[in-house]
Amino acid sequence: MAVRVPRFAKGIIVRNRSVSRACASARAWTAGVAVCLLGLTCVPAARAQATPTVTFGGGIRTSFTHLDVDTGEASDRFALDNARLYVNGTVTSNIKVMFNTDYSSISDDLQVLDAVGRFEFSKAFNVWVGRFLPPSDRANLYGPFYAHHWGVYSDGIQDGYPFVYQGRDNGAMYWGQFGKVKLSGGIFDGLSASGQDTVISAGRVQVDLWDPEDGYYLNGSYYGDKNLLAIGLAGQVQPGKNDGDDTRKAVSADFLLERKVGMGGAYTVEAEWARYNQLGGYNPRYNVDDGAYILGSYLFPAKAGVGRFEPLVKYAYARFREGLSKGDLDYNQKTTELNLNYIIKQFDARVMIFYKDTRFDAVLPNFWQMGVGLQLQM
Repeated sequence: MAVRVPRFAKGIIVRNRSVSRACASARAWTAGVAVCLLGLTCVPAARAQATPTVTFGGGIRTSFTHLDVDTGEASDRFALDNARLYVNGTVTSNIKVMFNTDYSSISDDLQVLDAVGRFEFSKAFNVWVGRFLPPSDRANLYGPFYAHHWGVYSDGIQDGYPFVYQGRDNGAMYWGQFGKVKLSGGIFDGLSASGQDTVISAGRVQVDLWDPEDGYYLNGSYYGDKNLLAIGLAGQVQPGKNDGDDTRKAVSADFLLERKVGMGGAYTVEAEWARYNQLGGYNPRYNVDDGAYILGSYLFPAKAGVGRFEPLVKYAYARFREGLSKGDLDYNQKTTELNLNYIIKQFDARVMIFYKDTRFDAVLPNFWQMGVGLQLQM
C-alpha cells in the first residue's frame, strides 16, 4: 500500500493559519541540508546504487450528509470529500521520494499534499525535507484516510496545529525509532502556516508499551493487527519578534489502547488533550483553544458477509478563550459522534454510517449531521 496522506477540515468552524522570516528560513534549510549531506557521507557506496523503483496508489472518500442547523434550513449533500493520488519512488536504497496530491471539496481544487525527499539510513536515523506532516498529535499523523471515525477535525481539539494544507508544512525534520520509543523533531516555515514571520520548531516523543508502531505516519486503529498501548507528547513553538514576550505555543498529549479480541476483532480507546495558545486552533478570533476528547469502539470478530461491524462513540469538549476584541465572548463546544462502521478491508474498503451533534453555549449555532461515507484505496 502506498504511503498515506492526511487532512480533512470540515465543519462550521474555520481553522487558524500562519508563516517564517527569510533569514530564519535560510538558516533552517541550511541546517536541514547539512544533516542530510552528513548522513549521505556515512552510506556505503554499494547500498546507494539500488535500482530505482516507483509505486502508484490512490484513494477516495465520498459521502452523503444531512445537515440541520438551529438557525437555518436543513440541507442534503453528496460530496467528494477527498480524492488522492500517491506516488512513491526510490532514488537509491536510502534516498526516496514521496509525492501525493489531494482534491478537497472544501476548496474544490487539487493541491500538493506531500512532496518529500526522504533520506532513510536506518530505523534510528531518518531525515525528511520538503512538505509533509510536522511532529504533532496522533490525529494529524493519521489523517482522514487512517482515522478511526468519520467526522475528523471538527471537534475543536484534534490537530489544531498550524498548517499550509491538510496538516502539512514546509520544512526539515529528523525522526528515529529506538525499539518502542519514537522521536521526531524539525523546523518549519512559519509564514505560510501561521502568518508569523519566524520559524516553527516542532517535536514529538511516543512510547509504545506493547507492540511497536513502525514508521513516522500513524493509524487511528490497527483493526486487531496489534495490541497497542501508546502514549504520545507533542509540541510546537514559534518565537515572536519582541524578545520572546509574544512566543506562540501548541502542545498535546494523546493515548491509544487497542486489544485483539477473538479472530479478527478488537476494542479500542483513543484520547487526546490539546492546548493551542496563539499558535493554531480552530477559531482565528480566539488566542486560546483547549480541550479533550475520548473515543471508544468495538470491532466484532465474526464476519457479516464480506466485512465486520464496528460501533464507535466519541465525545469532545473544547473551550475558546481570550478573544481578539472585547466583543468576542468566551464559549465552549461539545461534540458527540456515533458511528456504525462496516470494515471490509481495513482502510482500503470501509463504509461508515455517522451521526454528529455539535453544541455551543454562545457565539455559534448548534447543528447536527448524519449520513453515510465510503472510503476506498488501492
